[in-house]
Amino acid sequence: MKTLAELLAEGVTGRRVLVRADLNVPLDGTTITDDGRIRAVAPTIAALAQAGARVIVCSHLGRPKGTPEPAFSLAPVASRLGQLLEHPVNFVTETVGTNAEAAANAVGDGDVLVLENLRFNSGETSKDDAERSAFATALAALADVYVDDAFGAVHRKHASVFDVAELLPAYAGLLVAKEVRVLGDHLTGSPQRPYVVILGGSKVSDKLAVIENLLGKVDALLIGGGMAYTFLAAQGHEVGSSLLEKDQIERCRGFLREAEQRGVELILPVDSVNATSFAEDSDPQVSDATAIPTDRMGLDIGPKSAAIFAEKIAGARTVFWNGPMGVFEFPSYAVGTKTVAQALVDATAYTVVGGGDSAAAVRRLGLPEDGFSHISTGGGASLEYLEGKTLPGLAALEKE
Repeated sequence: MKTLAELLAEGVTGRRVLVRADLNVPLDGTTITDDGRIRAVAPTIAALAQAGARVIVCSHLGRPKGTPEPAFSLAPVASRLGQLLEHPVNFVTETVGTNAEAAANAVGDGDVLVLENLRFNSGETSKDDAERSAFATALAALADVYVDDAFGAVHRKHASVFDVAELLPAYAGLLVAKEVRVLGDHLTGSPQRPYVVILGGSKVSDKLAVIENLLGKVDALLIGGGMAYTFLAAQGHEVGSSLLEKDQIERCRGFLREAEQRGVELILPVDSVNATSFAEDSDPQVSDATAIPTDRMGLDIGPKSAAIFAEKIAGARTVFWNGPMGVFEFPSYAVGTKTVAQALVDATAYTVVGGGDSAAAVRRLGLPEDGFSHISTGGGASLEYLEGKTLPGLAALEKE
């Protein structure tokens, strides 16, 4: 795929460059509670503006249903982007249409414009090719060149991710290029060994394909979070009222058998921090992971498990982590996640955090972002890449 460096070498002064960013940040009202994704794309936008491009930024935020919803406006994001760039950023309350066209035509050399939320238009996510193409055509008409720096969206066949790249000269932004390089070279190409993967989060069903693909590539697979209880149930253990996907028990048994056959260590928690209810003020108690009381649910891996996981991380040379070990939003149930994250910071290995809740946990728990080799901006995209899937946004950038 062509890169931003190649575009800058061609020259961008006076050219309108449409940048697909991933500005899908969490909001509390109009207050941004985590600006990590804005900071991640800022270098690409800054490089284009400094080179004299007329930068037009588009993104989604949240999941509006194809019509404007004020709660999902990108106005606060545009304001924060301006602060990070230390440069005024204009904002238009349309994505396509008369006002958007006027605003795009008014952008000067080195200026930045942010369009309103892409998902206020039903064509952005439509499964109807004609509707999606019509929206993409209107969006592409605002610019001369397209740069995709929204790695968190490259696994979606959306108008701004896939179709626009078919209509304009298309380039990968700094972030997308780095994500592909890290995931390709360090995790799926020739990872340095021992190669350890830690998977957490709530559901096994969300991770089936990545487990299946990774079992043939890793030396050790560590399972925590809510998904661990389905694996424990597959071994015949009592998991109380913990999150359990009964329809995945047999699949988990299959993974356990396959790991043994391949010589892969599949490590499950040996203890669990349990509560009588899913509540921040619930009373935490530790039990063996194989004997969780019937009236309690597991909300975090226990201290012995966290120590075992940390030891495995310390002995690795490559580590990928996706999914928290527990309900890290509740302080009493954040210890497992923090222990694993701190072990990655302390490790000498090449460490990759797989975006999503894992990246959010790093910031919420106050860990240094530069303590990790790479923090991905795309949880779903990074998992699908590791599954070996073709990602529509990357495929569009790789076209001749």
